[in-house]
Parts: sequence; C-alpha cells; structure tokens
Amino acid sequence: MKIEPKKIIVMGLGYIGLPTASLLATKGNHVLGVDINPLTVETINRGEIHIVEPDLDILVRSAVHSGNLKAALVPEGADIFILAVPTPFKDDHIPDISYIEAATRTIAPYLVSGNLFILESTSPVGTTERVRDILEEERPDLFPAPSKGSNSRSVYIAHCPERVLPGQILRELITNDRIIGGINQDSREKTAEFYRTFVSGDVFVTDARTAELAKLTENAFRDVNIAFANELSLICDRLGVDVWELIELANRHPRVNILQPGPGVGGHCIAVDPWFIVDAAPEESRLIRIAREVNGNKPEWVINKVKAKAARFKNPVIGCLGLAFKANIDDLRESPALDITRKLIASGIGEVMACEPNVNDGFKEFPLYDLPRILQEADILLVLVDHDDFKTIDREALKEKVVIDTRGIWR
Repeated sequence: MKIEPKKIIVMGLGYIGLPTASLLATKGNHVLGVDINPLTVETINRGEIHIVEPDLDILVRSAVHSGNLKAALVPEGADIFILAVPTPFKDDHIPDISYIEAATRTIAPYLVSGNLFILESTSPVGTTERVRDILEEERPDLFPAPSKGSNSRSVYIAHCPERVLPGQILRELITNDRIIGGINQDSREKTAEFYRTFVSGDVFVTDARTAELAKLTENAFRDVNIAFANELSLICDRLGVDVWELIELANRHPRVNILQPGPGVGGHCIAVDPWFIVDAAPEESRLIRIAREVNGNKPEWVINKVKAKAARFKNPVIGCLGLAFKANIDDLRESPALDITRKLIASGIGEVMACEPNVNDGFKEFPLYDLPRILQEADILLVLVDHDDFKTIDREALKEKVVIDTRGIWR
C-alpha cells in the first residue's frame, strides 16, 4: 500500500530534531525544521550541519537538495508536529519544561482538526498532560467536550521518547523499538501508525505517563550501573587493584554486566533524567539519588588526583584529552570532562592545555591545542574521553609523562 507523504513540522534542530527531520524527509515527507537560532537555520538550508554525527551530513545534504527538508525560524500549518526541544533542569535539579511549553504555545495557532502532536523530548512524568492542557487553553475550539462514553479529540497528542545513542543515531532511529504514550486510545493508535511508516523495530503503545517514566527509567538504570562502576574505581584505587581488569573478569559471569567507570557522567540524558524521577518521588527514589551523587562527585575526585600529581612539579603542564561527554562526538552538554578542565584551569595549579578533536572553531571558552603539541609539552596527561584519536598514541610518547587515565585506554 502506498503511503501518502505528510507535511511535518519538527520543532528543535539539535541532536535529535535534525536527524529525525532529515530521516523523515528522505522518506518522501515534506519537512520543515524550526529552530530559534538563525545560524542553525541558515546552515541547514545550505545543506550543511552544525553538529557532529556520523553520516548526518550526507543525509541532510540529500534531504535539502531533494526539496523535502527546509529550515525556518517559525512554523506553519502541517499534518504532524514533533517537539524535540531541550528539557534541562534548574540549579536545584527541578525539571525545566519551559522550552516545551513555549514550543507548544508557538504551534497552537497552526493546529487544525486531525493534526498529530508528538512530544519526543525526554520529559518529567505529567508533561504530555501539561501539553494537552496548554493546547486546550490556547485552542478550545479544537477540544470540544467529548460525548458521554467517548474519549475522542480533534487533535491527537502523544509522547514518543527518543531512545538513540549518540554516534549511532541514524541507525537507531530506524531499528530501535519505540514506546508510544497517547493521551487517549485514538492518539496512541494514530501515533503508532505514523512511526510504523519508518521504524523497523517494534512499536509499543501505552499511556503517556508510562511512556514518560519508561524513558527516565532507562537512563536511571544506566546511571545506577555506571555509579556502581565508578564506586568500584574508588575502591580499586584505595586497594591497588586495576578496576578495568576487575570488571572484565567479573563480567565473565553470565549474569553480570557492569558498565565502565569514567570521570563522571555527562550528556543531556543520563546526567539529567534521573533527577526528574527524584523530583517526582523524592522519598521513594533513594538509590537513584545516591547514584546521581556518586557520579556527580567523581569529577572532584579526578581533580584531586591531578592536584596530587601536580604537586610533584614546580610549574606543571597538564594535558586534558577530551571535552565531550562521550567518545567520538562533539556534544559538550553536562560533560564531566569539560567541567574538570574548567576547574583545573581555575585552580591555577599549572598550565592546562586541552585537546578536543571533534569540536570546531566555534569553541571559544579557552584555547584548544592539537594532540602532537600536548604530547610534546605536557608533564601530566589526563585522559577524560576515550576518543579513537587518543587510543592510537604511541606508548613511547608516554614514557616520560605522568598519566592519569580515567577511561582505561592505555592499560
């Protein structure tokens, strides 16, 4: 059966919105990506990208040149509206859904009966209901009181959280299973029907609150597992044991799968989402809170390790390798590597030289240096991210260096 192309608006052209918009455009849909940043809009309309993700440049160029993908600062009428805007938290770890609320109000004037409104942003429990309430306030004409025994609405509203891994986004947008949480049964069915047009994984339907909590649970699970690994790294440091060898051996048990330790946990998902659960149920989420605290305190432990080594030198040069929150990407959101580097610079314990091969000239916070220069000049090498560029370094270049390897790449 031939699938008729849809007019789709994607609000937010970041790490999720742009790949999603591009993928949908290459499937024959007419997609308008909307972003508040004029430079982002201009870049995409040239067929170029402003973020690093494997093969995304090829997909965007193809989608733009086909005429199926355009970018703009304001939305317009469409069949389907997808929100992929940020959901950070405030300083006190209270979720901030103001971007979702603002995008919802921006879209409201363009809605017509029969539209599909999908929230993909990772959200605190109850956010999809909040979106529904805003739309009812802004457009009461589209939400007539349902007849007795009916739960139908003129606009279909659902939450479908993204579940992709940076570095593999384009593949996982298609292959990963998806969870659809609809405001009502009609919304679930309409949204599931849409995702099945481009997702090869299974599509599961549930209510909105369950879908919201499912995404938060997935990331909280990984955060707790990483916290266990990070706590093991502290124990091993105290006892003189190689934590990576320990985990490798423990994982030989058929029912054990410990993740890898590091300098902390970053990114907009694992470092943020568990706090949404803690905020919603503070008395019940004790383990999740402690895991967050373990991972949140790891950068300070790394800094203290560096300070102890730096005390051996008169004016040490400290080479910080990596700023992104994970390997082989340019994403600096909630990055412990960036936080550690900032604090080392502010501490004044020596000259800090940072290398991040995936960040372009747009980074202006402090100077970046190429890897050969850091290898030549640094007294202390601090591995913060396991980029492929660092794994191939000749071990001979490390012989006269003090090495602090938080990723275990030079074991």
